[in-house]
Amino acid sequence: MEQIIIGIDIGGTTAKLGLISNEGDILDKWQIPTNTNDGGIHIIHDIWDSITKKIEAKGMKQGQILGIGIGAPGFIEDETGFIYEAVNIGWRDYPLGDLLKKRAQLPVFVENDANVAALGENWRGSGHQVANLIAITLGTGVGGGIIANGRIINGEAGLGGEIGHIIIEKDGASCNCGKKGCLETIASATGIVRQAKQKAEEFPKSKLASIIATNGTITTKDVFQLAAEGDQDAEQIVARTADVLGMAIATMGVILNPAKVLIGGGVSKAGEPLLSAIREAFDRYALPKVNQTCELALAQLGNDAGIIGAAYLVKQKLQK
Repeated sequence: MEQIIIGIDIGGTTAKLGLISNEGDILDKWQIPTNTNDGGIHIIHDIWDSITKKIEAKGMKQGQILGIGIGAPGFIEDETGFIYEAVNIGWRDYPLGDLLKKRAQLPVFVENDANVAALGENWRGSGHQVANLIAITLGTGVGGGIIANGRIINGEAGLGGEIGHIIIEKDGASCNCGKKGCLETIASATGIVRQAKQKAEEFPKSKLASIIATNGTITTKDVFQLAAEGDQDAEQIVARTADVLGMAIATMGVILNPAKVLIGGGVSKAGEPLLSAIREAFDRYALPKVNQTCELALAQLGNDAGIIGAAYLVKQKLQK
């Protein structure tokens, strides 16, 4: 009887679900809408109902399931799966782990979604199971997961690895966290768009301004496309973004001395040109020994990283 692990990646719009083999292969995957009504109280019921129907349809037995791993947004107490706050979902002081454990009657383990993505990439993606790794997700915000000596870094209140809130610029742009000048205000999709709009205001005859005038807005894809075409304003935005990322990675490098740093998320779809620029900045800022022992690479698993990493979390916790 084949053993499986259930991997769950809860986002603000959808929850991704997967049946994962003990070796990390995806046997089946699907997603359901995240119902954030009424403070998100329906989410656990929806998830378990969907999983139950899938298992029944496949003729599987509950005895085949080793456990359930969950990646969820927000600040999480990793030992219990207690969520202090997940703003986009509406959870505050929410005992996610205990609630699903009671419903499923299975071992349940919960981690921050960026952390489980790091575990997934290290298990079956670009990480290749190194002991020390930093995974950076460049999306609407900047997420991060840090693996040190094979284990995710959580810290005292689940805030370990919040890379996006390293302060890069004193008195810089306001961040959603309430501080100013965080990495997220520059290197996220939101940060790149903010930079583009600033440039457009400064140079109203620029191509950036023209796109905003035509479309009413601008995207990171627009910025990278213009940069690829040689537009100087867009090139400056990409160069600045890469520079601050390289500096942040170099700073983290003297703390962890990672073997690998993986760049993922929607912004990373800019591909090798962005990675090369980040690598060049990292080389400038990093101590030579940090530079020599660290490889920068693009993440490979895309949207599957969360469910695969959630499954690995179960394996890791049960082996304790």
